[in-house]
Amino acid sequence: MTIQIGAVAPDFEADTTEGRIKFHDWIGDSWALLFSHPKDFTPVCTTELGRLAGLKPEFDKRGVKLLGLSVDPVDRHAKWSDDIKETQGFAPNYPMIGDTDLAVAKLYNMLPASTSGDANSRTAADNATVRTVFVIGPDKKVKLVLVYPMTTGRNFDEILRVIDSLQLTAKHRVATPADWKQGEDVIIAGSVTDDEAKTIYPGGWKSPKPYIRIVPQPK
Repeated sequence: MTIQIGAVAPDFEADTTEGRIKFHDWIGDSWALLFSHPKDFTPVCTTELGRLAGLKPEFDKRGVKLLGLSVDPVDRHAKWSDDIKETQGFAPNYPMIGDTDLAVAKLYNMLPASTSGDANSRTAADNATVRTVFVIGPDKKVKLVLVYPMTTGRNFDEILRVIDSLQLTAKHRVATPADWKQGEDVIIAGSVTDDEAKTIYPGGWKSPKPYIRIVPQPK
């Protein structure tokens, strides 16, 4: 069973490159991005970790904490960090979990509960499903789940776009259309009646069909 959107993100304690954390306490009142990797010193993941480090100011602006996970121990993460800085221009500037007993990977259903063995006895192919992104809100509930194959690098610009939508729609009773970007028109949520919408949007809305009500993005 995968973890479903709207479920409370499982809490855990883990060692990271920035010390031991208790996940829910670490999130606090922020949003969080938890993203996992099958093995240290893998090529696609190296590019991802560097790209995310370069984009960290954008996540900071949105109040989103970053937390990486790999099944290898924390000391290997530190050595990998040097390679990431050398090849990508940025070293990870966020904590990385050392999930050596696979506890978090199994808790988040990235590996079967029956999986055995420690990190050293497993290859990246063994852990191919540990390629997941979770966006978690301040309420500790899962807002987004994305799973990537090992051969396809993640698009963090898209993840930022989705976070913009999640944060906007959590605050306002709207939805965002396909390919929406910050500042573009949005759709009044279906849970809002026309009478309510007239109060919220006294200037009215565009309606190419009765069930599509388009308004400017709320401020």
